[in-house]
Amino acid sequence: MADTFRIIDTGVREGRANIAFDAALIEARQAGRVPDTIRFLRFPPTALIGRHQDLSREIDLDYCAKNRVGTVRRITGGGAIYLDEGQLGWELVFDRASLGIAKLPDVAAAICDAAAQGLQELGVDAKFRPRNDIEVDGRKISGTGGFFDGDVLIYQGTVLVDMNPEHMVRALKIPEKKLAKRNLDSAAQRVVTLKDLLGDALPDMQAIKAALISGFTRGLGIDARAGQITNYEESLAGQHFDSEIGTDEFVAEIDNAAADERVLAGSHTGTGGTIDSYVKLEGPARRILQRVLISGDFFVTPPRTVFDLEAHLQGSRLDEVDAAIDEFFRTTEFDLLSVTADDFKTSIGNALSSQEDHHG
Repeated sequence: MADTFRIIDTGVREGRANIAFDAALIEARQAGRVPDTIRFLRFPPTALIGRHQDLSREIDLDYCAKNRVGTVRRITGGGAIYLDEGQLGWELVFDRASLGIAKLPDVAAAICDAAAQGLQELGVDAKFRPRNDIEVDGRKISGTGGFFDGDVLIYQGTVLVDMNPEHMVRALKIPEKKLAKRNLDSAAQRVVTLKDLLGDALPDMQAIKAALISGFTRGLGIDARAGQITNYEESLAGQHFDSEIGTDEFVAEIDNAAADERVLAGSHTGTGGTIDSYVKLEGPARRILQRVLISGDFFVTPPRTVFDLEAHLQGSRLDEVDAAIDEFFRTTEFDLLSVTADDFKTSIGNALSSQEDHHG
């Protein structure tokens, strides 16, 4: 039987401080300083991008600056989201052995099913929709994502309780093709809130948290009890905030990657999300890959995998790139959520094939 999960609620915190606490919670769990944990969290108005996304491409920075919307880079993959006090964040941080599930797609399905069970207790017909959404009648009420870091997994999501969809649409740059795929005029039609569904019967945050806890305990077969946030976690969170996650440099780590006219850009969208590749070539015949930058809303665990792949490809001859990608994924420990090595090859290949257009 798995140990009892601790339940904590860190309340409304500035966005980067919230993500810094994620990093601290993972590190504290790895060190055995805290037990497996269910954490609830909330944000002031915040635009969050995934670990591998391009900042300027995903967020309207001018709108956010003028309207005091925070800009934050998550440590998990996935797409850009807008959060404010009207949404409830939840996450599970636990040892790999606790649920006895080895693969990320299987963990995602189990946790999303459990969260959906919890929301059903509130009277909505919530269902898991692969790869990582929870929907009611085809509209998203919760987006999720996570990754393994060694033997510890973080898996997190949000529940749209109440929100002003105009703020979301203005703060984020939602690709037209993403909306066209679902025949939607705007991103606001893609999401639904508990307020939309339940109206005056909308329960308070405590009741929503209780329903989720019930879903997690029943759906995952775990025990969970209220616990305390430790000073150790708060101290670690401060360190992660100051050294990396709270800095503008970290948030803008990938920003406007296609601005350099010497950069070739290519994209590929598959079942695991969109992979954008930005390639710079060198050599007299421009047949050597000087640098590749990979961004997008996909999930790879651990996130470091993408940066290691970029380094592995540096200096490759163009006719060796596919073989180098295959070799990397054959010799690296990783886990993918619906994305494959072939998806990376196609995205980078699409960037390289744009060379003729670039210099034709």
